[in-house]
Parts: sequence; structure tokens; C-alpha cells
Amino acid sequence: MIDSEEFFIKLDKHIEKGFPFVAYRKPKNANFHQSTKALLQTDSITHKVVDYSESGFVFSPFNDENDAFIVPSKFSEEIETEYFFEEHHKNVKKLDPPFPPNQLRKQARVEHENLVQKGIDEINAGKLKKVVLSRTESVQHQLEVIGIFKNMLKKYNSAFVYLWFHPETGAWLGATPETLLQVERNKFRTMALAGTQSFQQTTHVEWGEKEKDEQQIVTDAILENLQKFTSDSVEITASKPYTSKAGNLLHLRTDIEGTLNPDTADLKKLISALHPTPAVCGIPKASAKKFILENEDYDREFYTGFLGELNLKTEKKRNSNRRNQENQAYASISRQTSLYVNLRCIKLDAGIANLFVGGGITEGSNPSLEWEETVNKSHTMKAVLVK
Repeated sequence: MIDSEEFFIKLDKHIEKGFPFVAYRKPKNANFHQSTKALLQTDSITHKVVDYSESGFVFSPFNDENDAFIVPSKFSEEIETEYFFEEHHKNVKKLDPPFPPNQLRKQARVEHENLVQKGIDEINAGKLKKVVLSRTESVQHQLEVIGIFKNMLKKYNSAFVYLWFHPETGAWLGATPETLLQVERNKFRTMALAGTQSFQQTTHVEWGEKEKDEQQIVTDAILENLQKFTSDSVEITASKPYTSKAGNLLHLRTDIEGTLNPDTADLKKLISALHPTPAVCGIPKASAKKFILENEDYDREFYTGFLGELNLKTEKKRNSNRRNQENQAYASISRQTSLYVNLRCIKLDAGIANLFVGGGITEGSNPSLEWEETVNKSHTMKAVLVK
């Protein structure tokens, strides 16, 4: 554990050298201490994932036909800190900070609504059940990359917050509420996340039929895909949908858990079964992905891809009152994978922050309301770009 000032200085120096690194903090959880970690690669060599047997931090694009990058643990320095900050917002009502100048094209709303309508037409024609359509928006930012990362750490306790830098991908930051997959030994967890509304000081809210239907579609699709990769004798369990808060937004969420068959478990196949999820692509997966690649007028790159710890060693020591050193032999060492869907993310490029926002389209979608949802989501990210 090092001082937070030293931690951020190390990140700055790595950017100056052009060496790959990732810094991140997992969502707040009562079961583990919330600290900020980093893997600092010791050279500028590019490493890519081959079969997901590697160990390190993975950064994978939406289109799984493209390369996934990794900062390998064996070629990296691992550092950790506790980043404390004064939480003025607890007792003092603050106005939202002014957003940076907007460079959004005037035709952006018309273009996005037309795209949404095209998706609705595909659904009505029976070609799709759901499709997730997105857009990008570019704004100026007042802060350097480390300042934006600090803002995210302050604002998003319940999200997976990260800063990724690589000379081949540039700098990306995000605060994602969605878990793709968590694996430890033969136990795995994932979630179905769909529906969005603004947080108005309470999580006790009503959800419309459109959001409920979308959530059920997403849950059913994930469960169906997972059944192919689990033991027939083990039942996958799913919680009831509940409201989950991420920043100033609320989502409908279902938690899914299960057990991997040790004889047939294959992490690469399991990830392929889940990614891209119905919450970021659509149903059927192949048809929705094809529609997105052919009709969105930009490259998503790593937006709606996934990222996180891959096969990292974790150690859990048993409690004991014995005084001899032999107790250390009772430490339990296992490999753990914690992957998250890359939502609420920003790509920085020469003083410009490129934001990525989208929403799930179903039969009952309204193009105008879908536009407004993307605007609300963009506000969530713009707030971290200013001092």
C-alpha cells in the first residue's frame, strides 16, 4: 500500500513514458476492502489475449472478431492505495457543474431517432426481438486524465471505476455498473441489467412495462446461453429483478449465479456465451450485432466491450490462534476472474472527450424518448470532465 499522491504520480509517469497500464477500483462491497489498484507494465510491448488462460487485466472490444489487449501480471508492477477525499456533497446541496462546450452536430437527434426507428422496423418485421443502439458525442474537457479519474473515484462508489492507457488504444476511463462475469474456482456470477431512469433521491420507483419486458428478455437470454456451459446436475439461480443505483441513474437488475462443470469448464467459451450481452447488443445476438455494425455510423471500439481481472491469484488466510509460522501453509490460493461490461466510458483524444451512450430498443420503444435517455446518460459522464 502506497500513498495516494505517489500512486497518481506513478500513473502520470507511465503515461509520459507511453507504457501500458490500468488503474481501477471495484464496486463498494461489504465483503472486501475498497482500495484502488494498478498494474503498471514494465515495458511498451503490446500483449494480446490468445485463449483467456493468460493472467492480468484484459481490455476487449465490442466486436469479438477484433483483438483483446492485456496488461500481463508477470510483466507488470502491482501497486495499491487508499484514495480518501472530502465528501462535501453529503450535507451540502450542490448544483451540477457546468458541462463543457458541446460539439454535438445539430443533426445528431434526427440521426439517432432515425436509427432507432430503423431498429423498431426490424423488430416489427420479426427479424429482431431487441437491439441496443448507441451514438457518440464529443466534448471538450477541463481536466487532465488523472483529474478525471479522481472525479470518477469520488462520484461512483457503486461502480467499477477504471483508467486504461495503452499506446495502441489511447486513454479510456469509465464507471460501469454492469458485471459481465465473476469466477472463483467453480463458482460464477453474472447479472442481467436493463432499463434506465434518473435517480430522484429514492430507489423505490415504479418501472414501466417496456422496462420490465426488456429486463425479462435480457434475463431469459443470458440463462439460455449459460445452460450450455454448466453441469446438467447443477441449477442456475436467478434473483428477482430489483432496482440498482449507479451514479445518478437507476437500472433494473437480476443477479445470476451457478456452478461450472469442472470436466467441461472453458473460460473462453463461457465469455463467448455471455459477450456481447443482450443489454449491449440485442436478441438474437448474431442478428443484432450484424444490424449494429451495419447501421451505427461509428466504430464502438471498446465501448460495450468488457474489461477486468483475468485469472489473477488471490490469497485467503485462515484465522488461527497458533503462534508458529506453519499456519501460513493453510492459506488458500486461487485464481479469480472479475470482468465488467464497458459502459459509461470515455475515450480521450487531444483535448476532446468522446462519450458513448445508447439504449435498448424493443417493440414498444419511442425514438424521441430513446434520444432523451441517451442525453441523461451523457450528463452522467460530462459531470466528471469539469473542475
